[in-house]
Amino acid sequence: MSEEETINQDEPKGKSRMRRRADAIKAFRCRHLVAVIEAPSDPVNIAAIIRNVNALGVEKVYIVDPGRHIPDDWEEFRARRSMNKLSVSASKWSYVKRFDSTDECFDHLESRGYASIVTSPHVKGKKSIFLHEGDYTTASKLAVWFGNESRGISDRAVERSGMCVAIPMFGMIESMNLGTSSGIILYEVARQRREYQSRFRKRGGRGERAEPLPTTMAVVQN
Repeated sequence: MSEEETINQDEPKGKSRMRRRADAIKAFRCRHLVAVIEAPSDPVNIAAIIRNVNALGVEKVYIVDPGRHIPDDWEEFRARRSMNKLSVSASKWSYVKRFDSTDECFDHLESRGYASIVTSPHVKGKKSIFLHEGDYTTASKLAVWFGNESRGISDRAVERSGMCVAIPMFGMIESMNLGTSSGIILYEVARQRREYQSRFRKRGGRGERAEPLPTTMAVVQN
């Protein structure tokens, strides 16, 4: 089911307020940007990332779930009241797909032309950069991977990715919870890609628009 179908299926007769909102945000979504959660163990963190994805205009969420804790049928999962409550209803408005293994997810992404980057607070033996050093607009399709809450990203995901991205930290504790770190990283990636697609229709700085598209929505006063 596509994201548009996910949104449309709950629509009542007539053009509801939620439908108008869906129409308004459509132009601001980052096409071909996917957040991947690898082997999450806590539903709270799944909900937090889904909430971040929806709020920041990321197109899709993929979940690598080797323990099969999540139903294959996302409709079954998103219908759970607990998930809707945890994600503040973001699960109702987001496209989510599960995979049995890291390799299965990479195979799916690569067959569709996606490049992947992984996130970790530590160097993983690959090209590693801090978040602010990266250009996240060079790949036309991009997947951003987040690891397990306790174990972090797997060696296999690092091996198959293009590079590792870290958030610079300056405290005694060099860690953040998954909801916080995913929000920070996805904000910067989506911001760059939204600004790029506002100026260009194609990759490589081609197809420059005569008039850049807006990158933020107008603030509506209550």
